[in-house]
Amino acid sequence: MSKRDELFTLLKEKAVKIGEFTLSSGKKSNFYFDAKQATCHPYGSYLMGSLMLEEIKNLEADAIGGLTMGADPIAAVVSVLSKDLPRPLFSFMVRKEAKGHGLKKSIEGIIELGWKVIIVDDVITTAESTLKAIKAVEEIGCKVVKVMALVDREEGGTEALANYPFVPLFKKCEFF
Repeated sequence: MSKRDELFTLLKEKAVKIGEFTLSSGKKSNFYFDAKQATCHPYGSYLMGSLMLEEIKNLEADAIGGLTMGADPIAAVVSVLSKDLPRPLFSFMVRKEAKGHGLKKSIEGIIELGWKVIIVDDVITTAESTLKAIKAVEEIGCKVVKVMALVDREEGGTEALANYPFVPLFKKCEFF
């Protein structure tokens, strides 16, 4: 079985939930992708990171990250797996709100002005969270060279990200 097939099976068994749910967008849904059941799973994390790294390994990029919390485990594992590449990726996390103390940063981790970055998220519905992360990195002078997600719910996120090269590993239609 391929890594993609193994990750699909893990997602289907552990992450796909059926019922009544309210999404972060406020929309109601009769299904939910609890992606952290894969992104925080030892083997699921490895599979996801390997597949994402395969997609971006030849891309000229310096760092990978996105809006906390969905992006955090993704960015971390891809960064770790990239360690042997000629150009390993640093990771960063975009806060939902800037810290009110210390350095008062809105972005934590390793990211610098002018870097080319990859934005990731676990599940994209409307892409509101992803666009918030994109805005934050662009405001500090970085260029987004790719956007990736574990799952695209196919509810407008792809269209909202039309100005960026967007690649989901899976789409809702594959599960239902």
